[in-house]
Amino acid sequence: MKVKIAPSILAADQADLKNEVARVEEAGADMIHIDVSDGHFAPNISMGPDTVKSLRNVTRLPLDVHLMIEEPEKFLDRFLDAGGDIVTVHAEVVDEKRLRDFSRTIHSAGKKLGLALKPSTTLPSWFQARLENIDLLLILSVNPGFAGQQFMPSVLPKLAESIKLVGDRQLEFEVDGGVDQRNAAQIVKVGATVLVAGASIFRKGDVKSALQEIRNVTDRTIREVPA
Repeated sequence: MKVKIAPSILAADQADLKNEVARVEEAGADMIHIDVSDGHFAPNISMGPDTVKSLRNVTRLPLDVHLMIEEPEKFLDRFLDAGGDIVTVHAEVVDEKRLRDFSRTIHSAGKKLGLALKPSTTLPSWFQARLENIDLLLILSVNPGFAGQQFMPSVLPKLAESIKLVGDRQLEFEVDGGVDQRNAAQIVKVGATVLVAGASIFRKGDVKSALQEIRNVTDRTIREVPA
């Protein structure tokens, strides 16, 4: 098993995104994480379909689009058309029916659907019944909106609970927020399969060595965890 590393461009140099993405791609990133916030659901405004479209033209990596917005249905098609490979919506703003509708739209386009939870949000009562509709569960380990926040270890029991509920089904478990070289092992031991890392990669000076350090931690942890 290989844990995927998804650098979050929210923490990158916004005036040099093309080269920032090229650097992490060369360093061995598995996907690019794009945080989209509308100033309502999350207290910040960031990214949009045009950003996704521009990045689609300069990288071969999957684009992991995280919609921290109140009305994702208004923009779903635009992010798919722009080149998003995974589009993640928040459980706080969708119900079971809307998730099924999103699943049909996204999967018919050959893309993947993720479901995200804020740190304080518990798993929806319908989570297990809708596993067939989602490909990824994203657990935020900081409150949404800004890069560089401290990781909240209090979310790890929720990650463990979700893994137990999913059982043998194929699902990616992504953790986003404050992930760095010091806590990556702790997160992977619980069962995360995708780590979103922003400031701990883009704000370390040497992007390649920062990403490789996280990779070394995750690889070593996977070898040590009993099968």
